[in-house]
Amino acid sequence: MPKLGMEPIRRAALVEAAIDEIGDAGTLDVTVGRIARRAGVSSALAHHYFGNKESLFLAAMRKILSDYGRTVRAALTGRDDPRDRIEAIIRASFDETNFRDEVIGAWLNFYVHAQKVPAAERLLKIYQRRLMSNLCHDLRPLAGERAELVAEVLAALIDGIYIRAALGDTTGGATKVLDVLDHMLEAT
Repeated sequence: MPKLGMEPIRRAALVEAAIDEIGDAGTLDVTVGRIARRAGVSSALAHHYFGNKESLFLAAMRKILSDYGRTVRAALTGRDDPRDRIEAIIRASFDETNFRDEVIGAWLNFYVHAQKVPAAERLLKIYQRRLMSNLCHDLRPLAGERAELVAEVLAALIDGIYIRAALGDTTGGATKVLDVLDHMLEAT
């Protein structure tokens, strides 16, 4: 059996440190040296593994998106009812793994960053398409031809609640979105 080297462990530590530093600073204006210190490695090693801060930030966002995807898949396991599945997706968006201060800070920076950096824009579009696809799939039996509109509203609310959370309002995110879902479904 091959021995696990230190590289995957150090890479993971750097990615977590990047999420924490960006979240704490509230900006991408953190240095690789600061991230490396937080991870307990040298700045040179961080540059060796990732090349630059941009690659490290993208790796951090891929980790956040991967964690989110894993949370959604786990929440959907064993659920067949479309309304239950939509609720599971919404609740996963506000799960403690995905809705902690550092992750919220990284998301806000990611939204802005995606406007200027093509690789970040691609990652954001993948997330948006996946969320819309998941929501639309289960909304079709409930909302018919309005499924896409309802999904767009729910996705916008999720994003908006992340923005509000960055400003200090972290109360009832999932409940707010679910209330809107119920009102929209009643109007269908």
